Amino acid sequence: MLKDKSVAITGSANGIGRYIAHRFAEEGAKVAILDIDEAALAKTHSELLDFGGQAIAIPTNVRSEETIRDAMAEVAEKFGSIDILINDAGIVPHFMWGGPRWPAIRDMDESFFWNVMGVNLGGTFLCSKHATPYMEQAGGGHIVNLYGGGGKSPAGALTYAVSKEAIVHFTDYHAEEVRDANICVVAISPGAAIATENAPEEARSRMPGPEFAGDRFLLASQVPMEMSGRLLDLDESGKLFVVTRNP
Repeated sequence: MLKDKSVAITGSANGIGRYIAHRFAEEGAKVAILDIDEAALAKTHSELLDFGGQAIAIPTNVRSEETIRDAMAEVAEKFGSIDILINDAGIVPHFMWGGPRWPAIRDMDESFFWNVMGVNLGGTFLCSKHATPYMEQAGGGHIVNLYGGGGKSPAGALTYAVSKEAIVHFTDYHAEEVRDANICVVAISPGAAIATENAPEEARSRMPGPEFAGDRFLLASQVPMEMSGRLLDLDESGKLFVVTRNP
């Protein structure tokens, strides 16, 4: 089902995005990895080439519209289309890794708030904006947005949680805009707080790694239009279901 499909994945030099890129490459997809970390991007690109398929790496700042526009154009030119977009790039508060709490709102610098919102929500907006026309031209596609949560207490997770809740609503509204173009837009989380390869060894010893996500992102990139606009999760049998949320 995914062989020769074209997929663009943001935030894919490390962590969950890197894992997702590996899984798509294993399935025979043509994989474009987009990330601001150029050294890690080159390393992951080399790993993807080992799968024997097509892969390209594009240094990308998801806060720059010009960069995103050029990146999506390059993916479409190199691969002939953009069939799937995975919006993974984000700034994450790694509290579970033992990192410091983010400041409460009363102590937060305005630039910090808008940087998180700009990467998490703004990056999802810009990448979706500039991938959508190529999907329309191709007669359809899938956009998968990364969801995540955070506890209310102790303070610190508000900015991250707000950006991710906004992505759920963004998914809902964008899905309706592009439904007639046969573009399916969904949101899904990795299933747990993840310790990536950049986490401290102590955190990696007690937390699941990126592989915990399993095939949820691959499955989300193939769901029918009936699921478009919804937040999805994976049940114990390995099937996706729509998360029921309070109005």
